[in-house]
Amino acid sequence: MNMTQKYKEMLQLILIVTAFCIPLFQCHSPIIVLTLIESAMSDTSNPPPRKSSQTEHTLQLSDGSEVRYTALAEWQLLFDQEKPLAQLFHVAYLAENKIGTLKPLTFVFNGGPGAASAYLHMGALGPKRIYFDTNGKLPKPPVKLVDNLESWLSFTDLVFIDPIGTGFSRGISQDKDTQDKEKEKPQEADFWEVDRDLNALGEFIQRFLSKHNRWLSPIFIAGESYGGFRVARLARKLQQEFGVGLSGAILISPALEFSLLGGSDYNLTAWATVLPSFAAAAAHHGQAQWRGEPGNLHSHTAAAEKFACKTLIPFLAMGDTVLEEEREAVYQEMAGLIGLPKSLIERQAGRIGIEVFSRELLRDRQRIVGLYDASITAIDPFPNRITYEGIDPTLDGLDRLFTGAINSQLRETLGVETDLTYRLLNLETFKAWKFDAKGELKQGFIGAIDDLRVGMTLNPFMQVYVTHGLFDLVTPYFASNHLANLMKLDAEVCPNLILRHYQGGHMFYTWDDSRQAWFAEMKEFYQKATA
Repeated sequence: MNMTQKYKEMLQLILIVTAFCIPLFQCHSPIIVLTLIESAMSDTSNPPPRKSSQTEHTLQLSDGSEVRYTALAEWQLLFDQEKPLAQLFHVAYLAENKIGTLKPLTFVFNGGPGAASAYLHMGALGPKRIYFDTNGKLPKPPVKLVDNLESWLSFTDLVFIDPIGTGFSRGISQDKDTQDKEKEKPQEADFWEVDRDLNALGEFIQRFLSKHNRWLSPIFIAGESYGGFRVARLARKLQQEFGVGLSGAILISPALEFSLLGGSDYNLTAWATVLPSFAAAAAHHGQAQWRGEPGNLHSHTAAAEKFACKTLIPFLAMGDTVLEEEREAVYQEMAGLIGLPKSLIERQAGRIGIEVFSRELLRDRQRIVGLYDASITAIDPFPNRITYEGIDPTLDGLDRLFTGAINSQLRETLGVETDLTYRLLNLETFKAWKFDAKGELKQGFIGAIDDLRVGMTLNPFMQVYVTHGLFDLVTPYFASNHLANLMKLDAEVCPNLILRHYQGGHMFYTWDDSRQAWFAEMKEFYQKATA
């Protein structure tokens, strides 16, 4: 069947369905029509490109200057041997260039895996951002958007990428005349694997550079959480396999070595790398015994870092050989640093998980602290139960804000017309993700530090910036500090690696002071990387 025939039949189907569904419209149930239309559209193996949007805007910055920019909201086809497999949605903000040279260009993505780019887009980097209350507290509905005075658009063009299965990015259904029935379904799941995901990003970046004649621009990549993992891997892959040289790589609250995301009786380091974040949260809530000057968070976390490396790791490694009086001393010091009862620490044998800390730090107040930002608290709905059965006050509370913000920005401000649902955080992607498709894991864990080390060696000019929020328990800042100390970078490239951490959680930029300080730091980072 040729394409013309298929489209004619599709249109006939739409007309028939519409006619039969007129009564349904009167019953306020038009959703059947939309679903069938979308299904019909997806049946073709070579669908037409979705309608793109191009609009012009102006942004006033805090210094009084003005940025005029073009916003492009588009779908990019991804191929496998010239067969289209997916349509990747992205938003590009390209500022008016008055200096005659190509501006830096930054490709941005979030993590999950399964998260769209809306978090960085509407939280920190784009021309509009969500308004948060003091110190990142969630505001009451409805969501409020404000001009982002700290938008990176002032020093770099921005391209926000939604990986396949997130945002408006979708797989393309294959022909139904195939013998393999599985091929009738959109092949989104084919992209839910470490290397396939990275290759899709690399393919997209190549195509974007070619389409917009930006191969000579200074190129940066920025990713948050699992997006930081992507950045570390791409620092190598983009150079080796796609011919893209990077001026800079920015890793925001990254998860770099998955072995550090959870400890066990036999995997000890993870218990230590999260402890300084416990100490920061306990001090913030007035539960810690301050080390150094009271109120000096830096001194307190520095003491916790020293304890974690010099006391806790050797203590855990020694196991049952530790003398009783030494054991008591360690538990006592740990209790003072992280604000938990000594009896609890003793019962846990010095192994405090993030769920335990979240529940127990403020149990006497019947409140829990957020896993993604332990400075944020919420009422414990079941204070008398042994295990916590509520929701995370940070991650779950953010959904309403970012869903409303990104839909408003795309549909109202940028004029995107689509019946697709914007997938902010696709849990199906997360559940189906293949971390070990090729059997390359070392000791059962996936990591990215080796790739970052190779990437920095391949390109000794590339600047790398790693940053965290001090109160983030999910991807704790000290894990990155610890890994940096183990990278054994050559003296030539060692100065290219910068670590900076701010007050706040996983998305520390929701704190006004932290976002402003970070903006100033990043402006200097880009200047150095492009000098």
